[in-house]
Amino acid sequence: MENLTREQAWELLKEYNKDPFHLRHALTVEGVMRWYAGELGYGDEADFWALAGLLHDLDFEMYPEQHCVKSQEIMRERGIDEKLIHATACHGYGLCVDIAPEHQMEKVLFAADELTGLIGAAALMRPSKSVSDMEVKSLKKKFKDKKFAAGCHREVIAQGAEMLGWTLDELFEKTIAAMRVDEAKINEICAGFEKQ
Repeated sequence: MENLTREQAWELLKEYNKDPFHLRHALTVEGVMRWYAGELGYGDEADFWALAGLLHDLDFEMYPEQHCVKSQEIMRERGIDEKLIHATACHGYGLCVDIAPEHQMEKVLFAADELTGLIGAAALMRPSKSVSDMEVKSLKKKFKDKKFAAGCHREVIAQGAEMLGWTLDELFEKTIAAMRVDEAKINEICAGFEKQ
């Protein structure tokens, strides 16, 4: 299964993830990673970046204590490309694994994963319930308020920006822009399984 298709990856994700919240997060990070690939000059690798985004939390719902470790086992059993295994596992660097992000894509995943959660939570507080009208300024306020979305690791977001050589503002601005692209499509897909 060296060349994993998007469909196979989605089926694999659903095998280990049933919670609509986790499925929405996977779709969000998938879209964000695809956007970043194009934005940063890796358009020809966009499918790979997107797959890493889609599968990065493969094991989180069923094996939270073995996050980023169990996923490697699951993927190896399926014969999935080691590059994808490394890319998904290293987003847990310093939290649950010692696998450091090396490629720019891995650094983006490390930085954007937690940030999409914070942006998503901040969007729900807006009258529009959307990222479409979100500004960096209001996101920064939420970032500084440690009580807001307390589960989002701010230090990981800051460390990710540093790895990429970006300011927090740049990371915020880019990730908001990335999340705008697929928001409507993701809402539509999620409406299907969030009602069940």
